This record gives sequence, C-alpha cells and structure tokens, in this order.
Amino acid sequence: MFMHQLNNWPSFTWDAEKLAAKLGWVRHRQGKILGQMLAMGFKLQEETMLQALTLDVVKSSEIEGKLLNMDQVRSSIARRLGIDAGGTVAAERDVEGVVELMLDATQQYAQELRSERLFGWHAALFPTGRSGMYKIKVGEWRDGPMEVVSGALGRESVHFTAPVADKIPLEMQAFFNWFNTEQEIDAVLKAAIAHLWFVTIHPFDDGNGRMARAIADMQLARADGTAQRFYSMSAQIQKEREAYYQILERTQRGDLDITDWLEWFLNCLFNAMENTEATIGKSIERGRFWEVHRESEFNVRQHKMLHLMLDNFFGKLNVSKWAVMTKCSTDTALRDIQDLLKKGVFEQEEAGGRSTSYRLK
Repeated sequence: MFMHQLNNWPSFTWDAEKLAAKLGWVRHRQGKILGQMLAMGFKLQEETMLQALTLDVVKSSEIEGKLLNMDQVRSSIARRLGIDAGGTVAAERDVEGVVELMLDATQQYAQELRSERLFGWHAALFPTGRSGMYKIKVGEWRDGPMEVVSGALGRESVHFTAPVADKIPLEMQAFFNWFNTEQEIDAVLKAAIAHLWFVTIHPFDDGNGRMARAIADMQLARADGTAQRFYSMSAQIQKEREAYYQILERTQRGDLDITDWLEWFLNCLFNAMENTEATIGKSIERGRFWEVHRESEFNVRQHKMLHLMLDNFFGKLNVSKWAVMTKCSTDTALRDIQDLLKKGVFEQEEAGGRSTSYRLK
C-alpha cells in the first residue's frame, strides 16, 4: 500500500522535536549566507546567483538523465535577468523552456500556484510535445495510470504507483489550497512537504520530478524572502541521488509520518548551503578577475574558456585542448591564447616545447 491510498491521506505528521535542531542549523546557515551576500557588491551577488540558478537548472534535469548544455543555460538565465555574463551563447529550445520554468518559480515566488501556471511550466518543459521518442500529454493532467518501474522487460520492479487519473483534479486542488494558504508550518519544512506531496500525486505524464523540485525551490525562495538564489538544492540532490530515490520510495511505502523524509531534506539542504561557501569564494575570485580586466575585450571563444578556467577546469590548458573545446583550428586557438598573453590574462607555465601549457596570471 502506498501513502496516498491510506484513509487519512494527506494528513502528514512528523516529530517536530526530532527535527528542531536540524531546522535550527538550516535557518542559521540560511541567515549567514544572506548576510554574507548583502555584504558583497552587487556584481558579486549577480555572479553567485547566476551560478546557483545555472546549477539548479542543469542538475535538476541531470537527476532525470537529461543533459543540458551549461553554457547555454547560463547564457539564457543571464539574458533573461539582464546580467552581463560576457559572450552570449544561443540556447536551444529545450534549454529555454527549462530556464523559463525555473525563473518563473523563483523570481515570481510570491504569486499563487494554480493549475494554469503549472500547465505553462509543463509546456515549457516539453516544447515539442514529446518526451524522447514518445508523444505525451503536455500542459494538462495525465489521463492514464502512472507507475515508476525499473528492470528488464517482463521482470520489472514497481517502485511506486501514483493515484488514478480521475483523482488528479481533486488531489491537485487540495494541494493548491494548502500551498497557497498554509502559514503555520515553518517555510523550509513546507518546501520539503510540497516536494513530497506533489511527486506523490505525479499529475503529469512526465517531468514530475523536475516540477516537484521547482515547487520546492519556489517555497525556499519564500523561506528566504528573496528572489535571489545563492544555493542549489538540485545540485546537492544530484550528488545524493541514490539516497534521494531511496528515501522517496521508503516514504511512499510508509505511513503518513514523514519525519525521515523531512530529516533527509533538511540534511540535504544544509549540505547545499555548506557548498555555497565554496561558491561564494569562487564568485569573489571571478568578480576580482573581471574587475581587473573590465577594459579588455574578449571574443566568444575567449569568454567561454575564461569562464571555464575560473570555474572547474581540470588538467593543463594547451593549444590543442583550446581548439577542441572551442571547436576552432589550432591556428585560431594559438592566436586566441597569444592575445590573452599580450593582455596579461594568461601566463605560460614553465615547461615549454610540445608540452607548453598556460594558466591564468
């Protein structure tokens, strides 16, 4: 039996005393991050927010096995928010849709959640009306059964069976009424409950996990009291993906005491906030770099590589690697690098000859 089949669904209960300490840690960390960001300059706030939103979009899709181009996502977010992020990259249709969904959830967090708004999100998520090779119902509730299964054909293992389609309108109306009016529950706990409740209803043919995480992000923005996002819950869930699916399945098969799910969510959120410390450090480093070189002009390839060098570039940079990563000839790559050497952005590492490599000065 799944939790939505119980007579008193969705009357969730939890052990508030058991959660009190963890909730206190999360709230303290939340206040610390917001305080740190307020003390930083506007440009550094923008850079940190851009990084967090980019990770949220990319990692939420990655959890479901959908790989998005990070440069396209970053460029799309920057353009929509009016952030100067250097050389822009044209984004594909599916990227624009996911970005549109996430920004509506986080930037318009104070607006009510209604069916038409969710239908718009869903349509943005599946602009072609297909999920992979399969045609799905887009921008409307599913009209068939829904199961989460794994395993080879004929030997499938059923992890979850969602409510029957006929119940979805009433189930979602109850969810909307609670989400738009409930004020007694701590706002962070409400994000965790909203995530679980929505993914239990599973109202769409596909995309329910991404929609649930967007709703949780929307509620976390309400908890923060700001549209500025400085940490990425989805990036942390991706790191803890196996545990995420395990706790969801275990909770679905349990009673309506969701203490374990709330505890896991708080731990994951705290870890996401901890990782923001490193993000803030990188943002400060990037901010200083662009401030020093604010008068320099860079082409699109140089912008791309500089962003990579300032983020998570592994190994040594040489001409051939530049050519491959920017999809240009080695002659063009050499000219790009020589230009950065001349501008004092790069310096040559000690080893020369065929192993010549470069680093940020």
